[in-house]
Amino acid sequence: MTSIVPRDFDVDLAAVPRAWFGGDQVATDISNGVNLLFPHGERFFVRSVRHFLDQVEDPTLRAQVKGFFGQEGRHAHAHDDLNAVLRAQGYEIDRFLASYKRISDWLEAHTSPKVRLAATAAAEHFTASLAEGAFNRGALDVADPRMQKLLAWHAAEEIEHKAVAYDVLQAVDPSYRLRVVGLAYATVTLGGFWLWAAREMLRQDGFTLRSAVKHLRGLRRQDPLVKRVFAAGIRTYLRRDFHPSQIRNEGDAARWFAAHDMAMPEAA
Repeated sequence: MTSIVPRDFDVDLAAVPRAWFGGDQVATDISNGVNLLFPHGERFFVRSVRHFLDQVEDPTLRAQVKGFFGQEGRHAHAHDDLNAVLRAQGYEIDRFLASYKRISDWLEAHTSPKVRLAATAAAEHFTASLAEGAFNRGALDVADPRMQKLLAWHAAEEIEHKAVAYDVLQAVDPSYRLRVVGLAYATVTLGGFWLWAAREMLRQDGFTLRSAVKHLRGLRRQDPLVKRVFAAGIRTYLRRDFHPSQIRNEGDAARWFAAHDMAMPEAA
């Protein structure tokens, strides 16, 4: 088990340009779609794990859980700041955010705590896969420097705490069936909310989903995101002997920061 270290993010995002992802508005809108989900989503992850904290007896895992809470809380706050930047750029995001929160809160209220925990464990697998791709497929290299720092910090910590929710799930209920149910829940909700959010951002920039897909066909060959994160991620997660530690991406962040002559943010 590795230590989970919450780090502060202190970068002014106010000057982030509208097309911050390599000047590509479509790619930016799709990326902003998932960014919109983070504040409420990260807080859901914390609530789902916190519900079972009293059942975590291993002191090392308990310490990791508390570090996980600190990291996810800071991520939510930083993406709240990014949402404020999107509002300043003229995007209408509050109707979407209100609807997203209302639906996700309803789902949370009508889902058992164990399923919520299992969904969190699966979602953390997806976010760690996104993080790995950010470091290894050049996505961060074309981002605006301020967004580059935000996403590199976030991605590094997602990889660092990728196993925490999973380990809590295994401590609470190691049922394979429960793990699969959580995976289905996470896939449908993350995929559905992301598609909805991306559509809202694209629409405000004059794109339809059809035109956006056509535009992204060339980019997809460079990084087949859906295939890499969802299709491959689901196959990996469905292995009965799966554990997040089997995916050896712990050094990705350090290598990326070193290659770009940047230091990891300091511990809070």
